[in-house]
Amino acid sequence: MIRPALLVSPLLLLCASAGFAAASSYDVTGTIPVGGDGKWDYPSVDSSTHRLYLSRGTHVVVIDTATGKVAGDIPDTPGVHGIAIASDLGRGFISAGKANQVMIFDLKTLRITAKVAVGSKPDAILFEPRTRQVFAFNGHSNDVSVIDAAEDRVVATLALGGAPEFARADTEGHIFVNLENKNELAVVDVKTRRVTAHWALPGCDGPTGLALDARHHRSFSVCANSKMTILDTTDGRSIVTLPIGARVDGAEFDADGQNALSANGEGTLTVVHEADPEHFTVTQTVSTALGARTLALDDRTHKLYLPSAKFGPAAASTGEESKAPIIPGSFFVLVLERGPAP
Repeated sequence: MIRPALLVSPLLLLCASAGFAAASSYDVTGTIPVGGDGKWDYPSVDSSTHRLYLSRGTHVVVIDTATGKVAGDIPDTPGVHGIAIASDLGRGFISAGKANQVMIFDLKTLRITAKVAVGSKPDAILFEPRTRQVFAFNGHSNDVSVIDAAEDRVVATLALGGAPEFARADTEGHIFVNLENKNELAVVDVKTRRVTAHWALPGCDGPTGLALDARHHRSFSVCANSKMTILDTTDGRSIVTLPIGARVDGAEFDADGQNALSANGEGTLTVVHEADPEHFTVTQTVSTALGARTLALDDRTHKLYLPSAKFGPAAASTGEESKAPIIPGSFFVLVLERGPAP
C-alpha cells in the first residue's frame, strides 16, 4: 500500500527556521590567574574595550580579556560590590559599600575623578543609557540613589520597600530589582523615578542574582533555596520555578543562545534554555570551581567569567567555601565558552 505523503505546512517550516536557538553546551576553556588576597563580588565586562573589572573588597582589578593580563588597578574602593560602565561617557561607577559612596573613574586612566555620597551600603549598581542615570541600590537603607551621570550628583532617592540585591534594566525604561528580604521583584520607572510595582517570586526564598531577557520580557531571579524563578516582566505573571545549584549569587542571560545562566558557589553553573517565552528547561550543569558564585557575560564573544580562589582543607570535607580559609594569592577567573548547538 502506498502511504500518503506527509504534508508539512510552509508556515510551520518558517516558524521552525525562525524560531529559538536549540540548546547549546558550555565548557570551561581557560583560567586567568590573578593572585592577590581578599574576597570578591560582582565582576563586570566592557565588551567594547575587552576589559574585565573585578571587585576585590578594597580595590578593583582590571583584566585585558584579549591577553588575560592585568591591565590596571583602581585602589581605595572600600567595600566594593559592583562596577557599572558608561562607555559613551568614558566613565565607570563603583559602589563602595563601606564608604556609602559611588566612586566615579575615567575609563582610560582608571583614576577616580569624583565621589558621590549615597545611601547605606550601596551594592548593585547600573548605568541606564537612555536617561544617562546611574542607579545605586543601597542594601541597608532599602532604597536606590539616582545619580546624574554627567553632573556627578544625586537627583533622587527612591524607597524600595525591601533590601535590594541585584538589578537589571530593559530597553523600554524599566529597572527590575530583587528584594532579598521580601522575595519580590520591584519595578522602577527610570523617567518618572518611581517604583511602579512589587511582584511576588513564587518558590523563591532569598533572591540574589538577576538576569533579563529584555526582548521577550522575561526575568530570571536566582534564589538562596537553589531555585530560579522566571516572571513575565510586562505584568509580573509567574512562568515557572526551576531547580539550580546551591549558594548562587549571580545570573546572566545569553540572548544569542537563549540561555539563562546561574553561578552557584557549590562549584557549578546551571544552564536554563528558553525554548520559547513559555517553556524553559534545565539543559546542563557545568562543573566550575568552589566559590564561583558570581559571573559576567561578554555579549560580543559570549564568554563567561567566573571569579573564585582556592580554599583550605576544610572546603574539601564540607564542600562549602565559607567554612574554609582562602589560600593566599590563589585568586583566579574561570573562562567558559558556549559550543555550537547540536
